[in-house]
Amino acid sequence: MLDLVLPKGSLEAPTLRLFEEADLAVARGGDRDLRGEIDDPRIAAVRFLRPQEIPTYVAEGLFDLGITGRDWIEETGAEVTKITELRYSKNTQRPVRIVLAVDGASAIEAPEQIPANARLSTEYPEITRRYFEGLGIPVRISLSYGATEAKVPEIVDAIVDNTETGSSLRAAGLRIVDTLLESYTELIANPAAAADPDKRSAIDALALLLRGALDARGKVLVKLNVREDQLAGIMNVLPSMRAPTVSHLANGDYCAVETVVPKSEINRLIPVLKAGGAEDIIEIPISKVVD
Repeated sequence: MLDLVLPKGSLEAPTLRLFEEADLAVARGGDRDLRGEIDDPRIAAVRFLRPQEIPTYVAEGLFDLGITGRDWIEETGAEVTKITELRYSKNTQRPVRIVLAVDGASAIEAPEQIPANARLSTEYPEITRRYFEGLGIPVRISLSYGATEAKVPEIVDAIVDNTETGSSLRAAGLRIVDTLLESYTELIANPAAAADPDKRSAIDALALLLRGALDARGKVLVKLNVREDQLAGIMNVLPSMRAPTVSHLANGDYCAVETVVPKSEINRLIPVLKAGGAEDIIEIPISKVVD
C-alpha cells in the first residue's frame, strides 16, 4: 500500500534499529542495497536515498512516506505533511543543531557582528540565506560538499553546519555563535497520501509503532511482591508512568506490584525497594510503550 523511503548515510543505522524495535525489520541483500522489504502488508516497497533528497521526492508523490530531518525539510522548502517527530539522531536522542560557527580566535561573539560580504560555506544555503536576510547582513554563500569545518579561516570567514554535540567543531578550533535551527528526525508523508483514508490509516498505524518503540527506550518493567502492611511505603518510592498496578495475591497477606520505570534509575531503586520490604523483584525489558 505505502511506498516508503528511508535515509541512507548517517541516519541509516539508527533508523534500521528503530524499525526493528518496532517489529518492522527491513530485509535487504546488503548494506549497499538501496531497496528493501518489510514483512507488513501496509508497506509495498522500501527505498534508501540521501535524506537531503527525501522531502522533495515525498512532496512530488514518488513516495507516500519518508524519514528525514527537519533541517532538510526546511532547506528544500518541500510541501509535505508532518506525521510525527521521531526523537533520535545519528548518535544520540538529542536534536541536530544547525549552527553558525567562526574561528575560535575570532573576535566575533554574536551573529550581528558578522561583517557584510563575509564568506560562508554550508550544506544549507537556503537556511543560511534566509537567516542572514533576517539579520539584514549581505553575505557570500558557497555550497559545501563536506569537510565544512576545515575551511575556516583560510577559505571562508564562517560556516553554517550541523552538529549533535559540538565536539567536532571544537576539535577543529571553531566556536558556535548562534543556533539557526534544532532538527529532529521526522516521519513525513505526501499530502495526497495523507489525505487518502486508507493510506492515512496505515501511516498512523506505522507512526504508532515507531513512537512506541522510541518511548520504550530506556525503560523497564519492574514486578515485585510486598506484604500488604508494607505496600504504602513501597508506593511512596516507586515511580511510574501513571500509577503502579497493584493486585492482591491469593493468600491475602501479599500484593503484587508492577510498573514501568526509567532504566537509569533501576540500580538505585532496587536496593530501596528491597529495604522497604519488596520481595521477588523482577526487572523485565520492554519493546514498546503505547499511550
